[in-house]
Amino acid sequence: MTTATDVNKDKLIADFKVVVADAEELLRATASQAGDKATDVRAKIQARLAEAKVRIADAEAVVVDKAKQVGHATDDYVHDNPWRSVGIAAGFGFIVGLLIGRR
Repeated sequence: MTTATDVNKDKLIADFKVVVADAEELLRATASQAGDKATDVRAKIQARLAEAKVRIADAEAVVVDKAKQVGHATDDYVHDNPWRSVGIAAGFGFIVGLLIGRR
């Protein structure tokens, strides 16, 4: 079962990836700028981007691991309670069918 927190984490990771890609593109676009200050700023940004990439990868690994744990827990529950799982799925399907039928 996916929680709102997991969805928010996934969105945050995706947003960070976009920000990192945009920052890398900005660095490439300003590579022709001369001067010691520009070179220093680019070096700092590249270092921070490298750190951000590592943190994003770590956060993504945590989210994937948690999703796998939830999947395994769900699989175990279904195997331990097959008829209850079928009943829950049938009830859920009935409710969804009613909601779709009202449109």
